[in-house]
Amino acid sequence: MTDDSSAPLLSHVFVPVATEKDARETAVALAPYDPERVTVVHVVEKGGGVPDKTPVEQSESIAATAFEAFRERFPDAETETVYRRNVVQGIVDAAAETGASAIAFQPREGGRLKQFLSGDRTLRLVTDADRPVITLPGRTE
Repeated sequence: MTDDSSAPLLSHVFVPVATEKDARETAVALAPYDPERVTVVHVVEKGGGVPDKTPVEQSESIAATAFEAFRERFPDAETETVYRRNVVQGIVDAAAETGASAIAFQPREGGRLKQFLSGDRTLRLVTDADRPVITLPGRTE
């Protein structure tokens, strides 16, 4: 883990994506900020003793498609696939392992009930991260 808190905020941006659409929209939102280096990550949520939400092969296919969509704007983006029970902790840990200067993402749509049931991942990411978290504007429907 690299801890260079004096590094410029956009020197190495770590970007979690969930789907092809999410990856494309996030890349569009990030592009105007022109980060020096980008690592895009997809977290495969593991069941932890119960069946996984989706088969691993399907999750890996979703990740590959999302990475391709992100690379339309950032062809040199590095990619990471992380397998974790806790998605937010997977993002935070992987960002630390890569020495990212910041985590950037677009909040996903969801009503209050969905946020309550999922534990509001956006809030947890912002409060649990050990590095700056950048919320990108411009989510489109």
